[in-house]
Amino acid sequence: MTAAERLAVGVIGVGAMGSGVVGSLLRAGFRTVARDIRPDAERQAFALGASVAPSPAALARDVDVAILLVVDDGQIDEVLFGVDGAAAAFARGATVVVSSTVDPLYVRALAPQLAARGVALLDAPVSGGPARAADATMTMMVSGIPATRARCARVLASIAGRLFEVGDAPGDAATFKIVNNLLAAANLAAGAEALALAAKAGIDPRRALDVVEASSGASWIVTDRMRRLLAGDRGVRAATKILAKDVAIAAALADRLGTNAPFARTAAQIFRDAVEAGLAETDDATMLEFFAAPDGATPRRA
Repeated sequence: MTAAERLAVGVIGVGAMGSGVVGSLLRAGFRTVARDIRPDAERQAFALGASVAPSPAALARDVDVAILLVVDDGQIDEVLFGVDGAAAAFARGATVVVSSTVDPLYVRALAPQLAARGVALLDAPVSGGPARAADATMTMMVSGIPATRARCARVLASIAGRLFEVGDAPGDAATFKIVNNLLAAANLAAGAEALALAAKAGIDPRRALDVVEASSGASWIVTDRMRRLLAGDRGVRAATKILAKDVAIAAALADRLGTNAPFARTAAQIFRDAVEAGLAETDDATMLEFFAAPDGATPRRA
């Protein structure tokens, strides 16, 4: 039996990103346990080769490391401290890896709550989308005490292509992720607005995107999202409400720090408006339709 096979890893939240993480862990030889509130997501994890826990507490009793890939801090609180929550069920010495995008202050406050139960916390948000999660090439930002980082090194290396160790304190990595997602949201909103403007001016947005990609306006997220939508692919990889949540955190962080952040505040308002227009559950590529819709009209939904 290899060292990987002796270490059990749980994944709570096996949606678009989490299912990719499950597959990567299994390929690396880790015994993997999955948990999700959606039966279809659990069935997919089971089909990949993971076992499925009936509750977060049951998962916690069976693993050494638990990776959380849920939507927000409310869901983290629920899986850790709610009914059949994981926090009270972990063995002393277990590690919780927070890979959700949440407020840095939340992660900092969570660390001592878990430490009081003998459980370590690793702050490790991820970026790159479902495809990169599936092939273990996503980017991961990691902060936490060095001993915890070392203990989880093999696990993290099996699910991410690029690891950035950014500090010793939980919350440091979350701050890096919020900075990244502020840029992602601002770039996506600006790109969608630009292509909608091109279309209204009579230019084929596909051709406009060709030019942008070879010029100074190029952006990874604009290419990724706009190419898919312009090809008619409306599959939901990253719901609009998720990036809306993330850029709202960035704006709130700027407010706490008293820094001038007009792009954060503008992007937060744009994504909030898109959610209110009915695009919360659609892929965030539909920001193009949000800008293309006539003033006052509701964009087309999936």
